[in-house]
Amino acid sequence: QVQLVESGGGLVQAGGSLRLSCAASGRTFFSSYAMGWFRQAPGKEREFVAAINWGRSSTLYADSVKGRFTISRTNAKNTGYLQMNSLKPEDTAVYYCAGARGALLPDKAYEYDYWGQGTQVTVSS
Repeated sequence: QVQLVESGGGLVQAGGSLRLSCAASGRTFFSSYAMGWFRQAPGKEREFVAAINWGRSSTLYADSVKGRFTISRTNAKNTGYLQMNSLKPEDTAVYYCAGARGALLPDKAYEYDYWGQGTQVTVSS
């Protein structure tokens, strides 16, 4: 079993930046998992934000965050990151990290096996 814990959320003004972290623990073969970030705003469905493969050689982004967000990971530390720049009020949501076994760059929630509890990001205008 793998446990994922997000941190780094908070309140920021539009145009600001935040860096989210996702720490993996438990029976961890983190380096062999693809990692993704999703978000869910009130009244909306959970949506894909970004993904990175286990070898860190490939990334995938939702169009809404492309050029503003950067996903990365440090396998030696079992930790993933989401650097968010030029934040907009519409980025306000609970952000979740997730891990997927045996997948390259999954962008669908059902492709992921493990989920964190989420961290709130609020962007004020």
